[in-house]
Amino acid sequence: MHEKKGRLEVVCGSMFSGKSEDLIRRVKRSQLAKLNVIVFKHSLDDRTTTEYVVSHSGNRFEAIPIENPATILAVAEKDIHVVGIDEVQFFNQEIIQVVCALIEAGKHVIVAGLDLDFRGVPFGPMPTLMAIADHVTKLKAICMICGKDAHFTQRLVNGKPAHFDDPTILVGAQEKYQARCRDCHAIDRAPSANEVFSQL
Repeated sequence: MHEKKGRLEVVCGSMFSGKSEDLIRRVKRSQLAKLNVIVFKHSLDDRTTTEYVVSHSGNRFEAIPIENPATILAVAEKDIHVVGIDEVQFFNQEIIQVVCALIEAGKHVIVAGLDLDFRGVPFGPMPTLMAIADHVTKLKAICMICGKDAHFTQRLVNGKPAHFDDPTILVGAQEKYQARCRDCHAIDRAPSANEVFSQL
């Protein structure tokens, strides 16, 4: 008999849009359904604790901090039904192969991450994961300048917008970032087509 494949759900959006909150809600719901759940997060995300996925509202779920995506395959054993991965944008492109392998093994995979970096450029493996997903949820935050729907993450350095050529990854929360709408998002230059599509 042909074994059933799994599926992939992607939760994306700007910072402060509730991505981790949504991931936690989904894995807790799976637990209530008596499914075996395991959650991973990138070890870079040490804003509050490395042992939990923690939402900005304070909800938390135990997680395994890792850097190498292959670790997920080594740990997510056969009796695991649901695999959650938070801050998936921080992982290298190998995470795509790992997620595909989990789906082939019949796992329900739920990943959460930023779809755009602070420059407004597609972030790491997110575009591909969104393309191959069975379901994508794009969450909105509230623009901290004008109150409209926010899809962008504004990085601030000494209270001023970061420069386009600053490092892509800089872990932080309210002290470094704001959610902003397209009109209020500020950067010293717009990305070129090559810079956007080089991430795809």
